Amino acid sequence: MKKVTKEVYLKWYEDMLFWRKFEDKLAAVYIQQKVRGFLHLYNGQEAVLAGALHAMDLTKDKMITAYRNHVQPIGMGVDPKRVMAELYGKATGTSQGLGGSMHIFSKEHRFYGGHGIVGGQIPLGAGIAFGDKYHDSDAVTICCFGDGAARQGSLHETFNLAMLWNLPVVFVCENNGYAMGTSVERTANHTDIWKLGLGYEMPCGPVDGMNPVKVAEAFDEAIQRARKGGGPTFLEVKTYRYRGHSMSDAQHYRTKEEVEEYKKIDPITQVKDTILENKYATEDEIKAIDKRVKDLVSECEKFAEESPYPEINVMYDSVYEQEDYPFIDHKIR
Repeated sequence: MKKVTKEVYLKWYEDMLFWRKFEDKLAAVYIQQKVRGFLHLYNGQEAVLAGALHAMDLTKDKMITAYRNHVQPIGMGVDPKRVMAELYGKATGTSQGLGGSMHIFSKEHRFYGGHGIVGGQIPLGAGIAFGDKYHDSDAVTICCFGDGAARQGSLHETFNLAMLWNLPVVFVCENNGYAMGTSVERTANHTDIWKLGLGYEMPCGPVDGMNPVKVAEAFDEAIQRARKGGGPTFLEVKTYRYRGHSMSDAQHYRTKEEVEEYKKIDPITQVKDTILENKYATEDEIKAIDKRVKDLVSECEKFAEESPYPEINVMYDSVYEQEDYPFIDHKIR
């Protein structure tokens, strides 16, 4: 694995803090109804992405995930101003404002969404990996989903074929404990989701999702296995979300005390403490990073606010229509 140096810790701190503050801003403008629809935030889970990106080769590896998908494309290289504009429904967004919160996408940066159907991205992730194997690429696909999606039949169908075809894919269950609002303990007779891989003889295991170093180590091993032709891996990354499933979640299924307990092992705080303990940066240098983050969030908000909405024809131009579709008389209109 690439060494976790001083520079890596400083990058992790700045990236994770930016992701957190970016989404805090989204929460604020959502309440103002500037962002509409559903809004699923990643607060608390940032170490999963930070560790994964450290292990990935961003010149070729790919990622696909569920609807909690705003900061992943930013980490993959997408301009955060365009991500915020997409959430505002603006023409300057990643999909010209037509995708919105749950459907951020960037072919250029190999980020394939953003999917609103629970577990819908799991077979798609295997399909992307199949394409890389078919074309003799040594790229690896990271396919992320939540603990709720681990109960979908599509996961089992995909695991079976991924092993049968020896696909270069890393399946990642970001287990934040409650799916949409039901605890893991109430959805199955087992709580170790990673053990689902055992039924397919797939390499699998649990990962501390609040520590980016632990995440990076696990992802590196899985990615290297896939890149060398060793097939898929299933990682259950145990993490926690501080906010509700979405902004409309009243969170009656857990206590405020529980949330506060998890905040004591906050990934951003852990990384900041390591930086200060090892004297990788001074308090003043940390404050300078904090200011850069604050300024960039403000830039993103300003860009989204000032961007125009798409013209109405853009919506119709994006809908496929086959003129000679059989059984339909196009004259009857």
